[in-house]
Amino acid sequence: MPELPTFISILRGINVSGSKLINMEALRGIYEGMGLKKVRTYIQSGNVVFQGARSSASSLENRISGAIHEATGFEVPVLVKSLEELEFTLEHNPFLKERKLDPSFLHVTFLKKLPESAQKEKISGDFGTDEFFFLGKDIYLFCPNGYGSTKLTNNYFENKLKIQATTRNWRTLAELKRMAGELD
Repeated sequence: MPELPTFISILRGINVSGSKLINMEALRGIYEGMGLKKVRTYIQSGNVVFQGARSSASSLENRISGAIHEATGFEVPVLVKSLEELEFTLEHNPFLKERKLDPSFLHVTFLKKLPESAQKEKISGDFGTDEFFFLGKDIYLFCPNGYGSTKLTNNYFENKLKIQATTRNWRTLAELKRMAGELD
């Protein structure tokens, strides 16, 4: 029997400021109840690695979001990446590849869909020392004063691009890749 593909799901807006509280054990149970295998979570912000039957990301996103809503009553945006997509994101960060900047100041905002050129042109202004770079559905961020002080927040990109998004720091993404690699 062929090995199941590995996926990473990133949930937006759970366990933040005391709202949409979901215990990670319960979250694993929701995924396992859907027939997904080798389910592992990382930290409390809704990062899940798992294996499942070959399926499109959007199909998995809809199924997971629906199962979470059914179990908790919460509407939770879900973004799913294949292990290969996450590896591509990690391998193509221009701030590391070209400039070798400190990874502790790096983040990636994942977009639900590819933005149009006209949408991307709306991203302008004075961002101080913060920088961003679009590559497909990923926005690479360099925030040398920390993500907590940047104007380039998840909400900023969602409002300007009119696309759902979720952001993770570089350390979390590297750990998700490591965890996903252990599932094979």
